[in-house]
Amino acid sequence: MKVFICIDDTDNLESIGTGHLAARLIEDIESNAWGKCLFITRHQLFVHPDVPYTSHNSAMCFEADVKESRLDDLIHHAARFLQQHSAIGSDPGLCVAAARYLSDPLPVISFGQKAKRQVLDKNEAYNLAGELGIHLSEHGGTGGGVIGALAGVGLRMGGNDGRVRGKLQVAATDNSASAADIRRQTGITEVRTMKGDLLEDRERIILGEWIKAVYQDGNRVLLVKPLDTLTKKTASWRICTKEELRSY
Repeated sequence: MKVFICIDDTDNLESIGTGHLAARLIEDIESNAWGKCLFITRHQLFVHPDVPYTSHNSAMCFEADVKESRLDDLIHHAARFLQQHSAIGSDPGLCVAAARYLSDPLPVISFGQKAKRQVLDKNEAYNLAGELGIHLSEHGGTGGGVIGALAGVGLRMGGNDGRVRGKLQVAATDNSASAADIRRQTGITEVRTMKGDLLEDRERIILGEWIKAVYQDGNRVLLVKPLDTLTKKTASWRICTKEELRSY
Protein backbone atom coordinates (compact mmCIF):
# COMPACT_ATOMS: atom_id res chain seq x y z
CA MET A 1 0.00 0.00 0.00
CA LYS A 2 1.46 3.35 -1.05
CA VAL A 3 1.81 5.79 1.85
CA PHE A 4 3.09 9.38 1.90
CA ILE A 5 4.92 10.41 5.10
CA CYS A 6 6.01 13.97 5.82
CA ILE A 7 7.54 15.71 8.84
CA ASP A 8 8.13 19.41 9.38
CA ASP A 9 9.58 21.85 11.92
CA THR A 10 11.57 19.35 13.99
CA ASP A 11 14.80 21.32 14.38
CA ASN A 12 16.42 24.41 15.83
CA LEU A 13 19.55 26.27 14.75
CA GLU A 14 21.84 23.95 16.74
CA SER A 15 20.19 20.56 16.02
CA ILE A 16 20.36 18.16 13.10
CA GLY A 17 17.96 19.01 10.31
CA THR A 18 14.55 17.57 9.56
CA GLY A 19 16.00 15.66 6.61
CA HIS A 20 18.26 13.68 8.95
CA LEU A 21 15.27 12.72 11.09
CA ALA A 22 13.32 11.66 8.00
CA ALA A 23 16.25 9.42 7.00
CA ARG A 24 16.34 7.86 10.47
CA LEU A 25 12.59 7.27 10.32
CA ILE A 26 13.09 5.43 7.03
CA GLU A 27 15.69 3.23 8.71
CA ASP A 28 13.22 2.38 11.47
CA ILE A 29 10.42 1.54 9.04
CA GLU A 30 12.61 -0.78 7.01
CA SER A 31 14.38 -2.40 9.98
CA ASN A 32 10.96 -3.23 11.47
CA ALA A 33 9.94 -4.76 8.13
CA TRP A 34 6.86 -2.52 7.95
CA GLY A 35 7.64 -1.55 4.37
CA LYS A 36 10.14 -0.25 1.82
CA CYS A 37 10.76 3.47 1.41
CA LEU A 38 11.74 5.69 -1.49
CA PHE A 39 13.91 8.80 -1.54
CA ILE A 40 13.19 11.95 0.48
CA THR A 41 12.13 15.20 -1.16
CA ARG A 42 12.55 18.66 0.33
CA HIS A 43 9.66 21.05 -0.31
CA GLN A 44 10.18 24.79 0.04
CA LEU A 45 7.22 26.57 1.65
CA PHE A 46 6.30 30.25 1.98
CA VAL A 47 8.91 32.40 3.72
CA HIS A 48 7.14 35.24 5.56
CA PRO A 49 7.50 37.07 8.91
CA ASP A 50 4.19 35.57 10.06
CA VAL A 51 5.43 32.02 9.46
CA PRO A 52 7.75 30.70 12.21
CA TYR A 53 10.56 28.49 10.90
CA THR A 54 14.16 27.61 11.70
CA SER A 55 16.06 28.59 8.57
CA HIS A 56 14.31 27.81 5.26
CA ASN A 57 10.72 26.68 6.04
CA SER A 58 10.93 23.39 4.19
CA ALA A 59 9.18 20.06 4.79
CA MET A 60 10.62 16.56 4.18
CA CYS A 61 8.48 13.89 2.56
CA PHE A 62 8.94 10.33 1.34
CA GLU A 63 6.82 7.52 -0.05
CA ALA A 64 6.70 4.00 1.35
CA ASP A 65 5.18 0.72 0.25
CA VAL A 66 3.75 -0.34 3.61
CA LYS A 67 1.99 -3.49 4.76
CA GLU A 68 -1.58 -2.41 5.49
CA SER A 69 -1.57 -4.35 8.77
CA ARG A 70 1.41 -2.27 9.94
CA LEU A 71 0.15 1.20 9.10
CA ASP A 72 -1.02 1.96 12.65
CA ASP A 73 2.30 0.69 14.04
CA LEU A 74 4.13 3.03 11.67
CA ILE A 75 2.03 6.04 12.68
CA HIS A 76 2.42 5.38 16.41
CA HIS A 77 6.16 4.89 16.04
CA ALA A 78 6.58 8.06 13.96
CA ALA A 79 4.66 10.07 16.56
CA ARG A 80 6.84 8.78 19.41
CA PHE A 81 9.93 9.31 17.30
CA LEU A 82 9.14 13.00 16.78
CA GLN A 83 8.35 13.50 20.46
CA GLN A 84 11.68 11.95 21.44
CA HIS A 85 13.98 13.39 18.78
CA SER A 86 12.61 16.81 17.78
CA ALA A 87 14.72 19.71 19.01
CA ILE A 88 13.88 22.01 21.91
CA GLY A 89 11.81 24.95 20.69
CA SER A 90 10.59 23.21 17.55
CA ASP A 91 6.94 22.77 16.56
CA PRO A 92 6.94 19.33 14.91
CA GLY A 93 4.13 18.00 12.76
CA LEU A 94 3.51 14.58 11.21
CA CYS A 95 1.36 13.68 8.22
CA VAL A 96 0.71 10.14 6.96
CA ALA A 97 -1.58 9.66 3.97
CA ALA A 98 -2.49 6.28 2.49
CA ALA A 99 -3.19 6.69 -1.23
CA ARG A 100 -5.75 3.84 -1.19
CA TYR A 101 -8.00 5.70 1.23
CA LEU A 102 -7.72 9.06 -0.52
CA SER A 103 -10.52 9.26 -3.06
CA ASP A 104 -9.48 12.68 -4.37
CA PRO A 105 -5.89 13.93 -3.95
CA LEU A 106 -6.54 17.33 -5.56
CA PRO A 107 -7.54 19.18 -2.34
CA VAL A 108 -4.32 18.21 -0.54
CA ILE A 109 -2.25 18.99 -3.66
CA SER A 110 -3.92 22.41 -3.77
CA PHE A 111 -3.18 22.93 -0.07
CA GLY A 112 0.50 22.22 -0.73
CA GLN A 113 0.62 24.71 -3.59
CA LYS A 114 -1.05 27.38 -1.43
CA ALA A 115 1.52 26.79 1.32
CA LYS A 116 4.23 27.89 -1.12
CA ARG A 117 2.72 31.33 -1.62
CA GLN A 118 0.61 32.32 1.40
CA VAL A 119 0.27 32.06 5.18
CA LEU A 120 -2.06 29.21 6.18
CA ASP A 121 -3.83 28.40 9.43
CA LYS A 122 -3.32 25.24 11.50
CA ASN A 123 -7.08 24.72 11.78
CA GLU A 124 -7.36 24.73 8.00
CA ALA A 125 -4.81 21.92 7.85
CA TYR A 126 -6.63 19.86 10.49
CA ASN A 127 -10.03 20.39 8.86
CA LEU A 128 -8.77 19.28 5.46
CA ALA A 129 -6.95 16.24 6.86
CA GLY A 130 -10.10 15.23 8.74
CA GLU A 131 -12.25 15.51 5.63
CA LEU A 132 -9.82 13.41 3.58
CA GLY A 133 -9.03 10.76 6.18
CA ILE A 134 -5.36 11.75 6.44
CA HIS A 135 -3.44 11.31 9.69
CA LEU A 136 -2.18 14.69 10.93
CA SER A 137 -0.70 15.24 14.39
CA GLU A 138 1.49 17.66 16.33
CA HIS A 139 4.24 16.60 18.71
CA GLY A 140 5.54 19.60 20.60
CA GLY A 141 5.63 23.37 20.82
CA THR A 142 2.81 25.12 18.99
CA GLY A 143 2.37 22.17 16.63
CA GLY A 144 2.54 24.54 13.69
CA GLY A 145 4.54 21.96 11.75
CA VAL A 146 1.28 20.21 10.86
CA ILE A 147 0.76 22.86 8.17
CA GLY A 148 4.05 22.06 6.47
CA ALA A 149 3.63 18.32 6.98
CA LEU A 150 0.28 18.28 5.16
CA ALA A 151 1.61 20.67 2.51
CA GLY A 152 4.65 18.46 1.92
CA VAL A 153 2.44 15.44 1.31
CA GLY A 154 0.38 17.43 -1.18
CA LEU A 155 3.46 18.66 -3.03
CA ARG A 156 4.95 15.17 -3.20
CA MET A 157 1.63 13.80 -4.47
CA GLY A 158 1.57 16.49 -7.14
CA GLY A 159 4.85 15.12 -8.50
CA ASN A 160 6.32 18.45 -9.63
CA ASP A 161 7.93 20.08 -6.62
CA GLY A 162 10.97 19.71 -4.44
CA ARG A 163 14.63 18.81 -4.44
CA VAL A 164 15.70 15.23 -3.81
CA ARG A 165 17.64 14.97 -0.56
CA GLY A 166 21.33 14.10 -0.90
CA LYS A 167 24.02 15.00 -3.40
CA LEU A 168 24.55 12.84 -6.47
CA GLN A 169 27.95 11.17 -6.83
CA VAL A 170 29.24 10.89 -10.39
CA ALA A 171 32.62 9.52 -11.49
CA ALA A 172 33.82 11.79 -14.27
CA THR A 173 36.73 12.70 -16.51
CA ASP A 174 37.71 16.39 -16.64
CA ASN A 175 34.71 17.11 -14.38
CA SER A 176 32.25 16.22 -17.14
CA ALA A 177 30.08 13.24 -18.02
CA SER A 178 27.47 12.28 -20.58
CA ALA A 179 23.79 12.34 -19.76
CA ALA A 180 23.76 8.55 -20.16
CA ASP A 181 26.63 8.09 -17.69
CA ILE A 182 24.95 10.34 -15.13
CA ARG A 183 21.68 8.41 -15.36
CA ARG A 184 23.46 5.06 -15.11
CA GLN A 185 25.51 6.06 -12.07
CA THR A 186 22.82 7.89 -10.11
CA GLY A 187 19.52 6.24 -10.98
CA ILE A 188 17.90 9.51 -12.04
CA THR A 189 15.31 9.18 -14.77
CA GLU A 190 16.13 12.11 -17.04
CA VAL A 191 18.44 15.04 -17.65
CA ARG A 192 16.51 18.14 -18.71
CA THR A 193 17.07 21.81 -19.40
CA MET A 194 15.45 24.41 -17.17
CA LYS A 195 12.92 24.87 -20.01
CA GLY A 196 11.98 21.19 -19.83
CA ASP A 197 13.78 19.90 -22.95
CA LEU A 198 15.18 16.38 -22.65
CA LEU A 199 18.92 15.94 -23.24
CA GLU A 200 20.13 13.16 -25.51
CA ASP A 201 22.32 10.48 -23.94
CA ARG A 202 25.46 11.66 -25.79
CA GLU A 203 25.30 15.25 -24.50
CA ARG A 204 28.16 16.07 -22.12
CA ILE A 205 27.68 18.10 -18.95
CA ILE A 206 30.09 19.99 -16.67
CA LEU A 207 29.38 18.71 -13.17
CA GLY A 208 30.66 21.07 -10.50
CA GLU A 209 30.69 20.17 -6.79
CA TRP A 210 26.95 20.45 -6.01
CA ILE A 211 24.81 17.95 -7.94
CA LYS A 212 21.17 17.75 -6.91
CA ALA A 213 18.14 16.17 -8.54
CA VAL A 214 14.68 17.73 -8.49
CA TYR A 215 11.26 16.07 -8.49
CA GLN A 216 9.42 16.49 -11.81
CA ASP A 217 6.61 14.43 -13.34
CA GLY A 218 6.99 11.97 -10.47
CA ASN A 219 10.65 11.30 -11.30
CA ARG A 220 14.12 12.28 -10.14
CA VAL A 221 15.40 14.71 -12.77
CA LEU A 222 18.72 16.52 -13.17
CA LEU A 223 18.42 20.10 -14.47
CA VAL A 224 21.11 21.74 -16.60
CA LYS A 225 21.78 25.04 -18.35
CA PRO A 226 23.74 25.72 -21.57
CA LEU A 227 27.35 26.81 -21.35
CA ASP A 228 28.27 30.07 -23.05
CA THR A 229 30.15 29.78 -26.34
CA LEU A 230 33.49 30.79 -24.76
CA THR A 231 33.59 27.72 -22.53
CA LYS A 232 32.18 25.11 -24.94
CA LYS A 233 35.08 22.71 -25.36
CA THR A 234 34.42 19.30 -23.87
CA ALA A 235 30.77 19.95 -22.99
CA SER A 236 27.77 22.07 -23.98
CA TRP A 237 25.93 22.02 -20.66
CA ARG A 238 26.48 22.58 -16.95
CA ILE A 239 24.71 21.50 -13.77
CA CYS A 240 22.35 24.11 -12.30
CA THR A 241 23.72 25.85 -9.23
CA LYS A 242 22.22 25.82 -5.75
CA GLU A 243 20.95 29.35 -6.26
CA GLU A 244 19.28 28.43 -9.56
CA LEU A 245 17.44 25.56 -7.86
CA ARG A 246 16.44 27.56 -4.81
CA SER A 247 12.81 27.75 -5.94
CA TYR A 248 12.64 23.97 -5.69
